[in-house]
Amino acid sequence: MKGKTTFKLPFLLFLTLFCLVFGQKNDPTDKIVFGKTYTLEELRKTNGFVRCASTEYEAMLQQKNPKRMTEQQFEDWIGPLIANAQNNKSQNGGIITIPVVVHVIHSGQALGTAPNITDTQVQSQITVMNNDYRKMAGTPGANTNPVGADTMIQFALAKVDPKGNPTNGIDRVNLCQPSWSTSVIDSYVKPVTIWDPTKYMNMWSVNFSDPDLLGYAQFPSNSSLQGLAVNGGYADTDGVVANYATFGSSTYNDGTFLLSAPYDRGRTMTHEVGHFLGLRHIWGDSNCGTDYVADTPVHRTSNGGCPVHPKSNSCGTTDEMFENYMDYTFDTCMNIFTINQKDRMVAVMNNSPRRMELKASTADIAIPLFANDGELKGERNCNETSCADAPTAVTAQFSLYNRGTSPLTAAVITYSVNGGPQQTINWNGNLAQDKYAIISIPSGSGAGSISANITSVNGTTDQRATNNSASVVLGNTVPVSSTNFTFELQLDYYGSETTWDLKNSAGTILYSGGNYPDTDPNFPALLTENWTLPLNDCYTFTINDSYGDGIYIDEGFYRIKNSAGAIIVAGQEFTDIQQKQFKVVGALATSEVTKDKNTAGIYPNPVNDVLNVTNIANNTKYEIYNAVGQIVKSGAIEDQKIRVVELTKGTYFITFKNDKKTESVKFIKK
Repeated sequence: MKGKTTFKLPFLLFLTLFCLVFGQKNDPTDKIVFGKTYTLEELRKTNGFVRCASTEYEAMLQQKNPKRMTEQQFEDWIGPLIANAQNNKSQNGGIITIPVVVHVIHSGQALGTAPNITDTQVQSQITVMNNDYRKMAGTPGANTNPVGADTMIQFALAKVDPKGNPTNGIDRVNLCQPSWSTSVIDSYVKPVTIWDPTKYMNMWSVNFSDPDLLGYAQFPSNSSLQGLAVNGGYADTDGVVANYATFGSSTYNDGTFLLSAPYDRGRTMTHEVGHFLGLRHIWGDSNCGTDYVADTPVHRTSNGGCPVHPKSNSCGTTDEMFENYMDYTFDTCMNIFTINQKDRMVAVMNNSPRRMELKASTADIAIPLFANDGELKGERNCNETSCADAPTAVTAQFSLYNRGTSPLTAAVITYSVNGGPQQTINWNGNLAQDKYAIISIPSGSGAGSISANITSVNGTTDQRATNNSASVVLGNTVPVSSTNFTFELQLDYYGSETTWDLKNSAGTILYSGGNYPDTDPNFPALLTENWTLPLNDCYTFTINDSYGDGIYIDEGFYRIKNSAGAIIVAGQEFTDIQQKQFKVVGALATSEVTKDKNTAGIYPNPVNDVLNVTNIANNTKYEIYNAVGQIVKSGAIEDQKIRVVELTKGTYFITFKNDKKTESVKFIKK
């Protein structure tokens, strides 16, 4: 799909594509997503789209990790908590505000060219979710149903990034690939882009390889259930994903939106965030099934289109609630969360790992801004030239953002290629707050890295130094501080079809594998190997499939990680063969080798008497502020604990200070 063209296929073409693409190991009238087979009968109800794959995604996660809670175990855990939810309000007035980061994944397209959606389209999605979750009067999220609820949950784009610098909550990332399968999204896209899921709800806008898939989410989990080992779920994949053409609402279109009806009003993400907060499909994913919510009527199955009331069914229901956000109807037909759905979501926010920490995050609270503040961000270089006999010189790209309150009209940037002499580039333009421009810097090289730094903005000193520096790795160079690597391979059911090898520049096979046993119908275990790859050499990874359909199931993937856990090669989508080249060199750009981690952590939250502190050294100074900014307690950390029993009930902020940085965390005193 390009630009604003619709992604609804004519029915005959739709049938033909199914026969060509999905007819290799299953019925040609079927479509498989996360191991779930969708028949044409099911797809007709949703105009050929897979409306939501969250249930199938959760089933796949449970299959991969037997310690993850089953559906019934989750319900047994959450039931008593829902009953007590009204006595465990999360923030002042019972309103929960969730900070959000939206990762807009593209492959180098200009802003506003699919899939690089505009800020306004992203912001419209947050508006829709607030309309829907708060039942805002005068918006499409309002309803007069007697069980219709204001969930008291709302969303705000983050104002502080993981490094403590200002942001607008929109993270644009060029990953050098035009579209993505769900397996590679989970094995590569999410891990390399995710922000701390205890402080941000991560949302991804992507171009799916399967244009008929609209979105999916990760359900919450709980690590304190009796009889199960400690398991917080998959932290590096936690969040919600949607096709860019369903991300946002045409109601607020300023002429730049890239949306496709009938799923163009933002309800895909309203629905998926419902899963993220613990809601299930209203029909319980089975005929006359249960969604474990008392005030939603039993549905025989999902609804598509826009039905009319009354709609009875064979389950004994005289009128289905097809306008519920957890059904599959068109966006314009949805307008209700119920009182008991609200109770369920609040219970999750108060008790489930990562969800209960989200409500204490301060990432939605603005930090002091300066008039003159430029931010430099290195963009990935998509040219794979470093392994060539004569590497072609490439041009590095940096994004210059205005994070100041004054227009950014000029900047001076110094840069160095592979540690060489400092050079200077002068930029002139006019950027409003949070807008950006692309700056191209010629490298004169096809390998290595360029390090750049903002030295002045608007003819004066940049007032915030912590976001001035960035680097770009050239070509397919992999700068590392260790020669140890990890190879991971998640096969499909037909392991006998797969072979692979890794060769050095001399053509010597260093590692190889293949002709694995077939496991159909069981899901195969993840294969892991440890490799040692000497520096200053080029490597070629080749994977083959004798049947010609690559790694067949959505859950399959391969990836190579460096010693810091950063993913340097990943893939799944190929037919009979795929090759990836990369050059390993000494660490040239530390920021490209490791991921930034947030440090300070506290638990439990909410707290009664003692806060436990993580990733903060003893004797670190702390200050606790009340909701109006008054210091109510201060001191130095001892034994990683802080007593707060004397504080009155309410919302507080604790600030940790040392000689390197300052971090603040919000907590609730019960």
